[in-house]
Amino acid sequence: MVESVAEELSRVVDSAALELRTIPDDVAASKRSADAWSVKEILGHLIDSAANNHQRFVRAQQASTFSFPGYEQDHWVRSQDHQARPWLQLIDFWVLYNQHLAHVIRQIPDSAAHVPCRIGTDDAVTLGFLVEDYLAHLRHHVKQIQERLGA
Repeated sequence: MVESVAEELSRVVDSAALELRTIPDDVAASKRSADAWSVKEILGHLIDSAANNHQRFVRAQQASTFSFPGYEQDHWVRSQDHQARPWLQLIDFWVLYNQHLAHVIRQIPDSAAHVPCRIGTDDAVTLGFLVEDYLAHLRHHVKQIQERLGA
């Protein structure tokens, strides 16, 4: 299971990166409204998701049950000011982080995939579910970016 998720993660990220690199910085920074995220901020959110899930994927392997704080996405995006970062740097960081996560995912033993994980106040799910959900979440936001740009 984890091997196929890792391969698909690499494929999706590499494919999306080719498209993302064609977007000019000013277009990536534009906002539909003051309270909507720009494409830069959506990609920044995906970097934040990678950072949170990196911790989960590694730490959950050490435990028989695992608890991790929730993720306050608006605070993370706002406090890091992804909007001010050069677009190509955001893309490169996102690609490299996900290549690393694909490697980390490949190292998860089958026995650890069943570790119960509680994130914030949510019901417990397995580490295997978190891995699969990470990929689904990433795909969702890549599609959101494509739709935003009319791709």
